[in-house]
Amino acid sequence: MNKFRFLRWPVYKEAKQLTLDVLKLIKKLPKEYRFELGSQLIRAAFSVVLNIAEGGGRISDKELNRFLDIALGSVYETLAATDTLKEAGFISDKDFENILVRVNNISDQLGGFKKRLG
Repeated sequence: MNKFRFLRWPVYKEAKQLTLDVLKLIKKLPKEYRFELGSQLIRAAFSVVLNIAEGGGRISDKELNRFLDIALGSVYETLAATDTLKEAGFISDKDFENILVRVNNISDQLGGFKKRLG
């Protein structure tokens, strides 16, 4: 199972949960914005999961590190999108805080992971 090592990583599991949280959040958007804004937010959150997974399949730490950087960028993108949705009144402060806690955890884990890689 070392071939799919990312499946055991806590950061991957947390990123997966972020995507699931975002999918639930999208249902709260007004229908006229759900496709455009929802699609962008889903892509950002799902990108975190996919880049962690893709990096986990790389052999060198340098390559893994590059994918973790991309995942981290998508974390910031996810947070910026949800912050904008909150300011527009499309999601509640509580929904935003839940996302904020999760992206903060993911960001910390990715940062720690990158430090261990060197």
